[in-house]
Amino acid sequence: MDIKSRIIHAGTDRDPFTGASGVPLYLASTFDLRRATSGGGHDYTRSGNPTREALELAAADLEGGAAGLAFASGMAAISSVLLLFSPGDHLIVSADVYGGSFRVLTRLFSRWGLNASFVDSTSPEEVAGAVTPATRGIFIETPSNPLLRITDLAFIAALARERNLLSIADNTFATPYLQRPLAFGFDIVVHSATKFLNGHSDVLAGLAVVRKEDLAERLRFIQNAFGAVLGVQDSWLLLRGMKTLAVRMDACQAGAAEIASRLRGLGSVRRVFYPGLADHPGKAVHDRQASGPGAVVSFELDSVDRCLRLLEHAGLPLVSVSLGGVETILSHPATMSHASMPPDVRAERGISDALVRLSVGLESPEDIWADLEAAIRS
Repeated sequence: MDIKSRIIHAGTDRDPFTGASGVPLYLASTFDLRRATSGGGHDYTRSGNPTREALELAAADLEGGAAGLAFASGMAAISSVLLLFSPGDHLIVSADVYGGSFRVLTRLFSRWGLNASFVDSTSPEEVAGAVTPATRGIFIETPSNPLLRITDLAFIAALARERNLLSIADNTFATPYLQRPLAFGFDIVVHSATKFLNGHSDVLAGLAVVRKEDLAERLRFIQNAFGAVLGVQDSWLLLRGMKTLAVRMDACQAGAAEIASRLRGLGSVRRVFYPGLADHPGKAVHDRQASGPGAVVSFELDSVDRCLRLLEHAGLPLVSVSLGGVETILSHPATMSHASMPPDVRAERGISDALVRLSVGLESPEDIWADLEAAIRS
C-alpha cells in the first residue's frame, strides 16, 4: 500500500479479539502465566503488553524493519541502542546532533569508556577518515537538529557495511512518512516519538526500529533488562496520533515552505535553514532520499537582542523545547535543545545565540507569518 494508507493500517489496525477499530488499553501489569507459557499470551508488561506491541508493530511496518521497540522517551530509545556497544568501543557521530544525544554521549556513556568523535557527517571524507580500529558504529541525524544539515544515507550505510559497523539514524525530523533510512541499508532508526509521530504535545515516547531480527533480539533483551519501556496509556495515545501523520505533515510542511520563503525577505534575518529552499546545502542529496523537506525551519537573526525580543513578543507560537505538535513551536537552541553543549562547541557547530528553530504547526500560515513578522520587527 501507499505510505498514506499504511499509516492508517500499519501493524494491528483492529483488536484481534473484538474487531474494535483500535487495540484497546490493556491496563495490566501481569498476565496468567498458563496462557503465556502455552505461547498465546504475555507474562509481565515490562516484557510485553498487547497495546505496546500494537505500536511496535506499526512502527516496524512504517519504517520497513523486522521489529519495533517502544521506550519511555526518545533519549531512552537512544540510550538503550547505545547499550549495544561496549566499553572501549568508538562511535562516529554527527557534529550537530541533538543536545540530549551529545550530553548522554559526553557525560554519561563516556564514563564507562564509550568514546565518540563528532564529525561533519555531510562530508563523506570526514566520516571515512574518522574510522579507527576501535570504531563500532556511526550515529547520524538527517535533517539534523537544529541546522537541518543533510547526510547521505546511502553513503553512510555502504561505509558501515564495508567496515562492519552498526549504522544508526535519528529520523525524528523527517519521520517514516518522508524518509526511511532502513531502505538505504541502515541497521537501526530511532525517533523521539514525542514529536511529529505523536503530533499533539501530550506524550513522551521513543521508538527504535531494527532492520534484522538477530539485532532486534539483542535490543529486546536490553529493553526488557533495562526497563525503560513505554507505558500503556502513552502507547495508545501514540498509536492514535500516528494515524494522522500524513495529513499533519503535508499541511505543516506546506506552511513551513511558505514561512521559510518569506523569512528570506526580511533584512533582519541573516540566514534561513530549510531543505525546501533551492540553495540549502545538501538539498540534492535530501531530494534523493526523502519525499519532502519537513516542517522545521531554523533561522538566524542579525543580533542576539532581536532574537530574545522575538521570543518575548511572539504571541501565536508556543515558546518551548519541543517540536512536531499541531501548534507552532518556537525554540531557542542555545538555551533549550542544545543548552548542554558548551558555548564554544555550539559556536564551532554554527549554533549561534541568535538562532531560533520554528516547528510549523497547523495554524494558517498567514497567521503564523503575521505574528512572527510583527515580533521580529518589534
